[in-house]
Amino acid sequence: MTRQPAAQSAPITASLTVVALCAFAGNSLLCRLALAEGTIGAGAFTSVRVATGALTLAAILALSGQRLRLGAVDPRAAGALLVYMVGFSFAYLQLHAGTGALLLFGTVQVTMLGAALLQGERFPRLAWLGMALAVAGLAVLLWPGAAAPDAGAAVMMAAAGVGWGLYSLRGRHATAPLAATARSFVWAAPAAVAVGAGTLLGNAEMTPTAPGLLLATASGALASGAGYVIWYAALRGLTAGRAASAQLAVPAIAALAGAVLLAEPITWRLLLSAALTLCGIALALQRRRAMTG
Repeated sequence: MTRQPAAQSAPITASLTVVALCAFAGNSLLCRLALAEGTIGAGAFTSVRVATGALTLAAILALSGQRLRLGAVDPRAAGALLVYMVGFSFAYLQLHAGTGALLLFGTVQVTMLGAALLQGERFPRLAWLGMALAVAGLAVLLWPGAAAPDAGAAVMMAAAGVGWGLYSLRGRHATAPLAATARSFVWAAPAAVAVGAGTLLGNAEMTPTAPGLLLATASGALASGAGYVIWYAALRGLTAGRAASAQLAVPAIAALAGAVLLAEPITWRLLLSAALTLCGIALALQRRRAMTG
């Protein structure tokens, strides 16, 4: 049965949702800007993002009077979060903001829909059509050619999408999602710092600069830590189906902001891929809601 939202005014829910979605898209912009400008390496960006996200979430929990029970962590969730964070950063060494966000979001949703199938959920024909359209859209984006994204970077972002999808699946039944997210960030932080230290000690990337550290901190503390808090607040006024559908806007926001702020091109390949992928996912989600609502 679809989760019933708690009492919260529509304007507040809408405002919170818009801010949260902009924060999620902001992660792509901040990471791409930091790496494209050469102000910080991907490993160091990951380290700072996870560490500052963990500190922010822990501080918010403390201010709200909640305890951070580290012993209750789900190691699989923390591991999936780390895979997402590492893949995300290293993929943006080569990908544009909009392309990366579309690959990430598409892979996340395909992962979660695939998990539902493996768990025995039955999809109607239109949902299958939606999934086929989504996969076709990703195939259009990745099809070899001059406009295709870098293959290695695409694989890294797809891995990040699988990681985020698995993390979402592990946490969707959490009774205290904010506390669970804080624990996962805290447990993932040491490994993330090790990744950053390893790349620096191995001379695989440059020494971080002050602007790079600032961008990574903004990604971790604001777009990730505070962004998740705002999203959880928005979820109090959203059904599960509306929440999933709302996230369809993230790649579009990232692509538009990337074009305006980073002068990144919006190609016909990206537009066609986005149309197929996002429309397909929307169709699949809609038909699943019709079955479970």
